[in-house]
Amino acid sequence: MTIEVSFELNGFGVEIDVEPHLRLLDLLRDVLGETGTKEACGEGECGACTVLVNGRAVNSCLFPVGEVGGTAVTTIEGLTTSNDELSRIHQAFLNRGGTQCGFCAPGMIMSTVALLAENPHPTPSEIRSALSGNLCRCTGYVQIVESIQEATQPSQVTGS
Repeated sequence: MTIEVSFELNGFGVEIDVEPHLRLLDLLRDVLGETGTKEACGEGECGACTVLVNGRAVNSCLFPVGEVGGTAVTTIEGLTTSNDELSRIHQAFLNRGGTQCGFCAPGMIMSTVALLAENPHPTPSEIRSALSGNLCRCTGYVQIVESIQEATQPSQVTGS
């Protein structure tokens, strides 16, 4: 038995029949090939699988595929420009060393997009609070916070 889901993925319409037990993460990675979204814990604890659903950051490992119908989903792949240029947030993470192994980066960046949409100039404390659901094993978070602070100042970041 399958269900049909129709939604927007990174600006493009998707209409697909899927198994109803799938998580949004499974649909993105295994069915649609959007492998930038990572699975780490599979329990909504680490944030590696964070994507935006209607602009809101969600853990795709906990999001039932049946609830994706009629929504707009944005993954890390959806942040590049039409010329495949990095977004200003990507560039800031690159500039400030906000990634090391890179596994948490897609989730961190997607949480940052959601934060900056609500609060374009967050304080370091607000940044840390917004990222409380995202875990990083490598950086110690200092470079991540610095990356986000740089991303709030587009004139200092190369890229879009």
